[in-house]
Amino acid sequence: MNNYCFVIPNYNHSQNIASVIDALAGMNMQIIMVDDGSDAQTKAVIRALSQRYSKLKIVTHNSNQGKGGAVQSGLRQARLDGYSHALQIDADGQHNLNDVSRMLELSQAHPEDLISGKPVYDDSVPKSRLYGRYITHFWVWIETLSFSVEDTMCGFRVYPLHQVIPLLNKERLGKRMDFDIEVMVKLYWRGVNIQFVPTKVIYAEDITSHFRPLEDNVLISWMHTRLFLRMLVRLPNLLARNQRRRRMQKALPVQSAGSGR
Repeated sequence: MNNYCFVIPNYNHSQNIASVIDALAGMNMQIIMVDDGSDAQTKAVIRALSQRYSKLKIVTHNSNQGKGGAVQSGLRQARLDGYSHALQIDADGQHNLNDVSRMLELSQAHPEDLISGKPVYDDSVPKSRLYGRYITHFWVWIETLSFSVEDTMCGFRVYPLHQVIPLLNKERLGKRMDFDIEVMVKLYWRGVNIQFVPTKVIYAEDITSHFRPLEDNVLISWMHTRLFLRMLVRLPNLLARNQRRRRMQKALPVQSAGSGR
């Protein structure tokens, strides 16, 4: 039987987290928040929320590990608690929580698949972040030899834990902003199907970003270099997979929108 929880990485996001938790609490699902070494103000907010909501569980890092490290801790805790799937949501309030039900329904229909948001931006998105995404899209298409992986940087996704935990146990994945990209590419390499749900993402003025333009871009560039080199070893398998996918598409000319098959 499939059962779901939420995983929220949180590092110094105190302004919007209460509204996020309040919205999710109405869905009657366990919420696992990872306090990734936050400051005293944020810890006080988290402590108050944990006292208010019985469905909120706090995992604490003594020092900041990065968003990827926090997500990994949350996913591991979800698996230890007996959950089959975890829906990752950012703590800053930029994700459209109205789309949670759509993502859960798609995951329930395809429990083996990774379900990810595909951002739809308005004018609030910084152009530097937007252009950076295009560069990552290009490299991911090369690393997977497929255009079906439509977005790897959105932190709004449903993980099938029986797929992702073995990967976390076997490999050391990035712990900062590189994690979302790396884990999706490597799950694709493992044969996990990925489906995308268009979702509105807002960069409001009061949202604090922990993206470090120099350090994280260097980290992501080095990650793409490693992934490209490892892709060369997997080249025959990836080509064979793409051939199978093309044959399936010919056999099924009408295909549901958003599928990464």
